[in-house]
Amino acid sequence: MPENSSDTTTEPDPPSQMSVLPFGVSRRRFIAYSGTAVAATAGAAVVISRLGDDDAGTDVDPDLISTVLVVNGTEHTLALDPRTTLLDAVRDQIGLTGTKKGCDHGQCGACTVHVDGRRVLSCLTLAASVNTRAVTTVEGLADGEDLHPVQQAFIDNDAMQCGFCTPGQVMSAVAVIEGGYARNDEQIREHMSGNICRCSAYPFIVEAVKTARDRMA
Repeated sequence: MPENSSDTTTEPDPPSQMSVLPFGVSRRRFIAYSGTAVAATAGAAVVISRLGDDDAGTDVDPDLISTVLVVNGTEHTLALDPRTTLLDAVRDQIGLTGTKKGCDHGQCGACTVHVDGRRVLSCLTLAASVNTRAVTTVEGLADGEDLHPVQQAFIDNDAMQCGFCTPGQVMSAVAVIEGGYARNDEQIREHMSGNICRCSAYPFIVEAVKTARDRMA
């Protein structure tokens, strides 16, 4: 993890952070991806049905697609514009606002969620591309009133100031620990480097990850 945010935005992310789209994906690649994602996911057996043909005479926009998002174990059937990102669907359609919209360009990590157990940047992930797959947001980590060990460790180590980036930091930290990439400070910094903290709480974030790692061992 870099010592300041300006360094973080220019350093490439490690291969271990690859997800639905890799951290550090270029705008050109994302634009190309956006243009083909729906067709590609259909070819990969993602079930996306067109609305309109079976709904003649209704007010349903024929350009919307029916997408099933399984978020924190709850199934949501949504009619979405094919260009809708997972971030916007989760926040605006489902109403789970813990996932934050920071840069909206895949460069800050504030929008990090898990898809099938792997962290992804939800601002660069089309909602239709995760149709029926298991999505976990920061709201889905706690067990009732009992916080996830990572959430509790962030509190115990004061690993936040304004707190805006914290949901993304927590989601990345969970993935880093579960993936076995939290053996030492250097490894933690490397694998958390895709998450920016403008308040520069990095030393406390590293301590929080180590605390949670030990509690989860």
